[in-house]
Amino acid sequence: MVKRLFLPTLISVLALVGVCLLLYPSTAAWFSQYNQSKLVGEYAHKLESVRPDRQAQLDAATAYNKALVSGAELKSGARIASGTGAARGTWSYNDILRADDSGTMGRVRIRKIDVDMPIYHGTSEATLLKGAGHLEGTSLPVGGASTRTVITAHRGLASARLFTDLDKLRKGDTFTLEVFGRVLTYRVFEVQVVAPSETRAIEPVPGKDLATLVTCTPLGINSHRILVTGERVIPTPKDDLAHAGGPSELPRFPWWALIFGGTVCAVGAFLTREVRAARKACGNA
Repeated sequence: MVKRLFLPTLISVLALVGVCLLLYPSTAAWFSQYNQSKLVGEYAHKLESVRPDRQAQLDAATAYNKALVSGAELKSGARIASGTGAARGTWSYNDILRADDSGTMGRVRIRKIDVDMPIYHGTSEATLLKGAGHLEGTSLPVGGASTRTVITAHRGLASARLFTDLDKLRKGDTFTLEVFGRVLTYRVFEVQVVAPSETRAIEPVPGKDLATLVTCTPLGINSHRILVTGERVIPTPKDDLAHAGGPSELPRFPWWALIFGGTVCAVGAFLTREVRAARKACGNA
């Protein structure tokens, strides 16, 4: 009986393993989006507890930006941009716009591609695996003339979507940054793919209030950079203000759970049939 059931069992195990491998990217991305939704909600809740300190934090960020000699580089072969700017004085970057110990400073929302995730201080690998990072050395995301904030995130991770669909943005699209109660809407006016030979600094433009979203391209190769740059929309659209501070939308129904459940049921039925057939064969022997 054991010999008779070996092949059906092997087939069943291989089928389950195969389905798990196929569903892993979708499953991991769903849980990542779910966790990001929770983090965004926690950020909004924590802001309520620091309400009296909001303006002080925003004022400190504005002063930091004024003291900043800003810049960033998109080096060939590097997975992320590197900051080259520095603030004159005794500023502590990690203590400005810090809502909690996680380093969360804000939230980036791009409705066109269903992005809604936290922004953290810095662009370490650990940071970019859980959300977007503000590129230290560029303006903090509080707006203002002659500033350019740079927000970067990974693209093409199996475990999270992040900026995977950033290449779908076009001129005229908008994205929103929410930072300590301030809502900043930017309208895209420039989308660039930067080749290694076009290594350049991302610097402020005099008189302009800009934000640039950065990620790698092509998927899996990461030899170039996509730069999506928007200019601040003033006044902030009423619709963006109305949705600001609200809970992040939870990910849609996990269709992968139905496929996995159906596979488990099918494998269970298959093995049950084989066990009954094996018992019957043994009984007739």
